[in-house]
Amino acid sequence: MVGDGRREMSFRHDLMGPMTRSLYVASPSGQAGKSMIAFGLVDLFSRRVATVGVFRPVTTDRDRTDTVLSLLISHDGVTTSYEDAVGVTYAEVHADPDAALSTIVERYRAVAAECEVTIIVGSDYTGVSSPTELAWNATIAANLGAPVVLVVPALGQDQHTVAQTAELAAAEIGHGHAQLAAVVLNRCAEDTAPIREAVREALDDGVGRLGSAPTVPVWAIPEIPILAAPTVAQIATELGAEQIFGDPDLMTREAEHMLVAGMSVEHVLERLTDGQLVIAAGDRPELLVALLAAHRSAVHPSLAGVVLNGGFLPSPQIASLARGLDAQLPVLATGLGTFETASIVARTRGVISAATQRKVDLTLGVLGQHLPAEEALALVDVPGGDIVTPLMFEATLVDRARADLRHIVLPEGDDDRVLRAASTLLARRVADLTILGEEQAIHQRATELGLDISAARIINPNSSALLDEFAEEFARVRHHKGMTVERAREIVTDVSHFGTLLVHTGRADGMVSGAAHTTAHTIRPALQIIRTAPGTAIVSSVFLMCLADRVLVYGDCAVNPDPNAHELADIAISSAATAARFGINPRIAMLSYSTGDSGSGAEVEEVRAATALVRQLRPDLLVEGPLQYDAAVEPSVARTKLPDSPVAGQATVLVFPDLNTGNNTYKAVQRSAGAVAIGPVLQGLNRPVNDLSRGATVTDIVNTVVITAIQAQEQS
Repeated sequence: MVGDGRREMSFRHDLMGPMTRSLYVASPSGQAGKSMIAFGLVDLFSRRVATVGVFRPVTTDRDRTDTVLSLLISHDGVTTSYEDAVGVTYAEVHADPDAALSTIVERYRAVAAECEVTIIVGSDYTGVSSPTELAWNATIAANLGAPVVLVVPALGQDQHTVAQTAELAAAEIGHGHAQLAAVVLNRCAEDTAPIREAVREALDDGVGRLGSAPTVPVWAIPEIPILAAPTVAQIATELGAEQIFGDPDLMTREAEHMLVAGMSVEHVLERLTDGQLVIAAGDRPELLVALLAAHRSAVHPSLAGVVLNGGFLPSPQIASLARGLDAQLPVLATGLGTFETASIVARTRGVISAATQRKVDLTLGVLGQHLPAEEALALVDVPGGDIVTPLMFEATLVDRARADLRHIVLPEGDDDRVLRAASTLLARRVADLTILGEEQAIHQRATELGLDISAARIINPNSSALLDEFAEEFARVRHHKGMTVERAREIVTDVSHFGTLLVHTGRADGMVSGAAHTTAHTIRPALQIIRTAPGTAIVSSVFLMCLADRVLVYGDCAVNPDPNAHELADIAISSAATAARFGINPRIAMLSYSTGDSGSGAEVEEVRAATALVRQLRPDLLVEGPLQYDAAVEPSVARTKLPDSPVAGQATVLVFPDLNTGNNTYKAVQRSAGAVAIGPVLQGLNRPVNDLSRGATVTDIVNTVVITAIQAQEQS
């Protein structure tokens, strides 16, 4: 298709120049899971480098969104735009293969020039033929100088068939003058050892034909059934259906099973399962009402959706009854018949996208467990450097939390954001969780949202067997305030008090709250029960401010309104310890409106006194003050104002003189500089308890749980 081998290799040598850090993900057939593996590689490299690019050499149509490319572009670590990431279309390949290859190389080089690592995703077996699509992908990979990660589907195949497929595909890659970097066996059975061994033997036996080293790594990824399930929204699109009832946000739930309801109501109810899409005739109002009621019922499964076919819409009376049931269940209407509707639903295959958070979480969780990070990173020459992006910092924290799991309490189980965060944390195996609230209601809502929180422990404080013990313990620690057991029994049913007591008694390692409660409601029980750590005068807070290329620590921006000199010194020492805990070398700047000896005034003198106290109490710490913000972080300003300071111009811990200044500054930097603010992180308590903003996002909650888990690791 593209000329002989000599022309291909000459073309590569003429245009490529120095080899680029990249991997080419290809497969010998469609539906192999390339997008899943490519997404995992993007996530992995985003943890190590500042700029990750993606590239799709061949796509179906420029006017139609490529779902694989959209998924990769959605990752926070990807810097490539959709337009730049597209090479050519299948039509362009058919029209002039050589010209298409030239365009692919040119467009790829533009992407790779801006990125430290580039993940390239091969074509999808939808239009290229002769000689074979894999050979065509091998030719592209060779001309891009990108080693190939070969994805071989294993679902439903015995180990000998998979091994033969891998050997033949590897040979094809070698014939195309491309280098085989690794083989990924996707959608395997639970026991992956036999199939991996069979593939390794086949590759070693055929090494002479492959042109590859005999040490090509072979990785096996188990089957994740939910990935094949389409969302209700995807099914609606395929059917051309309209949503007539239900919560639009629940259209993103996966339809894991299908039921054609062609029987009586009682027999339909017998066959319902969680995550099921029920197809029913639109002129059976009794069945619609029964399904809506069953979905609301605590004793029936939680459905994904209902499709009413035949073009019949519910009457006004039935529609009014359905709305009166207050069911959130999505109900779709289509003019198609039962057979055609069921056929379309059956052949609609699920995709991973930014909108399918459960699939993304499961994918990254499983790949994180089964894709050897160091082996994968060794496939390319990953550059080193001092730059730390927000994504790299967050990924480092997740790795630390995952290495030594801690048990964290989430008291606000009636908040959807908390449930979504819990699902993400559990899927990615970041922490063990206890969620407080009414168990049946929490499970029902989580299932309705398409979330899996089955691994979490759920406790209802109002009916817990721990109530008497907790009431007695709370009365004991507050005895000096006149607390009685009877009064304590009323107080400890409050979720913040109950969660704090779980931490206090060692049943959990930390707590994260505040998405639906005030800061005082979260912190007060901690101060009453857990109390401050020895040697710490006050509880304070910091924000971990993730800028484009580094992480700074801001304190105190959330707790103490007007600290005096002794309190400022305590905040500085605690903040330095927090910085060190999270891998940040502490260089403390005590901020004021004056630098060095240039100004005077009560506020400046207080900062000057606090600086002296820090030096007296902790002579091992690098501290400078008073400093203006620009002199603290900007080297050129520091060279003018304090040229001999080891802190000025390179401060990593910035202590603000009061809450007003600190809170406004962190928000200004967050909004104007696009910084990621993680926190507030509370410091100074005996056990970790952290507060959330009531506007917290799911990502904020996840990050705060990770921070809390690491604090718990350190304190233990």
